[in-house]
Amino acid sequence: MNSDDLIKLRETVFTYIKLRLGDQIVDLELDQEHYNMCLDRAISTYRQRSSNSTEESYVWLELEDDQSVYTLPQEVTEVRQVFRRSFGMIQGNSASSFDPFGASLANYWLGSLNQGGGMFTYHLAMSQLNEAQRMFGGHINFTWNSSTKKISLVRNVHGRGEIVLLWCYNLRPEMEILNDLQISQWLKDFATAAAKDVIGQARSKFQSIAGPNGGTSLNGDAMKNEAKEEMDKLIEDLKNYVDASDPLTWIQG
Repeated sequence: MNSDDLIKLRETVFTYIKLRLGDQIVDLELDQEHYNMCLDRAISTYRQRSSNSTEESYVWLELEDDQSVYTLPQEVTEVRQVFRRSFGMIQGNSASSFDPFGASLANYWLGSLNQGGGMFTYHLAMSQLNEAQRMFGGHINFTWNSSTKKISLVRNVHGRGEIVLLWCYNLRPEMEILNDLQISQWLKDFATAAAKDVIGQARSKFQSIAGPNGGTSLNGDAMKNEAKEEMDKLIEDLKNYVDASDPLTWIQG
């Protein structure tokens, strides 16, 4: 999907908000900027409160000589682990062709062709692989700053060209969550409540408008209260996983 598709999706939400608020029956005081702000508020609130707004991903990162700090895309929210697959670049532009983890597993199986087999053999092979990773630096320690999106590797990298694998979580694209049937209705309803709040804020500045027969009273306070109740209910719905997000697991301790 391209940017035009995203614009169409957002316009669909704006049409929903207008009709929910009685557009074409009454005049609404909202401009296009207000509709954009209300939808952005709904998306931001959803990303803040629902685990279904993120997805697991893997990112390849090419290391540079004597560089330990790298900036990742803004969509990345968390880095869980960094994996290495070899010694990488030793010097100049030549790479080491020795992979200690793959070699360890291959050596075990090749040396046990007539004896290997079964789950216990597989368990031993995986244990040997994990031990090789600890001995040869298969996992790189790091620090992750979720605000600046910078990852700092606790290792002085010599040579360039080694590619490591990052196990990450990143934000699901806006087009994806707007197309998700489990999420889109929640976003529409929250954006509508946010629009009610904007109108209520504007109308509550004045209690009434002067006119014949005493003028017209405005319902700003009522709309603000209505909007707050609706947003509170929608946030409570997220706690009940109406968006099909993963529930909490058992916690001990």
